[in-house]
Amino acid sequence: MSETVYDTDGQVTEAQQAALRLANVSEDDRDDALQSIADAIREHSEAILEANEQDVAEAEQLLEEGEYTQALVDRLKLDDGKLESIAEMVESVAAQDDPLGETLEARELDDDLELYKVAVPIGVVGTIFESRPDALVQIAALSLKSGNAVILKGGSEASESNRVLYETIVEATGEMPEGWAQLIEAHEEVDALLEMDDKVDLIMPRGSSEFVSYIQDNTQIPVLGHTEGVCHVYVDSEADLEMAADIAFDAKTQYPAVCNAVETLLVSEDVAADFLPGMVARYEDAGVTLRGCPTTQEFVDIDPATDEDWATEYGDLELSIKVVEDVYDAIDHANTFGSKHTESIVTENSQHAEAFMTGIDAASVFHNASTRFADGYRYGLGAEVGISTGKIHARGPVGLAGLTTYKYYLEGDGQLVATYAGDDAKPFTHRDFEGDWRPGQLSGN
Repeated sequence: MSETVYDTDGQVTEAQQAALRLANVSEDDRDDALQSIADAIREHSEAILEANEQDVAEAEQLLEEGEYTQALVDRLKLDDGKLESIAEMVESVAAQDDPLGETLEARELDDDLELYKVAVPIGVVGTIFESRPDALVQIAALSLKSGNAVILKGGSEASESNRVLYETIVEATGEMPEGWAQLIEAHEEVDALLEMDDKVDLIMPRGSSEFVSYIQDNTQIPVLGHTEGVCHVYVDSEADLEMAADIAFDAKTQYPAVCNAVETLLVSEDVAADFLPGMVARYEDAGVTLRGCPTTQEFVDIDPATDEDWATEYGDLELSIKVVEDVYDAIDHANTFGSKHTESIVTENSQHAEAFMTGIDAASVFHNASTRFADGYRYGLGAEVGISTGKIHARGPVGLAGLTTYKYYLEGDGQLVATYAGDDAKPFTHRDFEGDWRPGQLSGN
């Protein structure tokens, strides 16, 4: 057999060239292309679902063999309802305000010398993501709206679905610069991609902490990582226990296979006796497998939790429970074992809420709300390319704004630096003002 030859360099070069042109495509044209994607997904739903059935059948076989988890299989499945949701997501991205060309700051340096800080695309974005086929469409849609070319690498478990979705997107966006979206499928292509720091501006991996660390250790390209979600709900000593039960239940059972589902329930020792028996019964009725600390086991009959459980993202109907002394003990536990994704406190005490929300090191911290709200669509971002648990350059759900950077534009009228240097230097005015950049036109003219 002949060895497969990959042209990753050619694909990335084509994307780099497309990115330069895409940055100058009008908002209306980008929005029209996004609407074409949504229409094409509806039109080709039968072919997409047929491809997805192949992926799911192979995944279910590997599930039986113990290679895959049920959570992975659940994330992989598409149906008519999910496809319609994907199409609506694309339309919601199109409906967002244009992130490009926005004047972030405007400052007069002197008369007829004005500096503008303006939002622009990042350029070429490489993404490596897990089994959810909708991730490919989300990432492609956000990249197109924000004027970025994108390199897409999905998991092998979704290869048939990803291939058909990619072909559907490319066909629907024929008016866009050729090569703006590229699909790579082999590990060898990923390794080649990671070496192209001269052509790729950002890598966004979605997966385990180990996977993201591998990417970071093997590239000089800036990495915006999406890692596990080890999320907590803390039921405070002054919580409305009925509200707490509803929030804790929703955070685990509404969709357990995602990164913003709760994995550990923390309960104040002051309310444990009143709260835990009913809460545990409700979880067990829903099929949740429970583990608890020794104090938890004094109130309910569940299996013991191990140190490993506290740092585990189950991604399934499994949950660990720990009784803590107070809000500060809860903060300490979440900061020690959490993944800096999303944490929530249920309390009627505003001081406890403030202590928790300011003391927790996480991208999102909630008060009296389910962790499942940590989502780009629910935040009003249209969609998300991932949830960044780091702090630079974007944090939390990464939408359109997270896919932009900025340039400084200086509009002058023949000024020279020599005028502002030396013994008789003219002073700068450095006056901020409200105004949008327009090429070749000073605000005073």
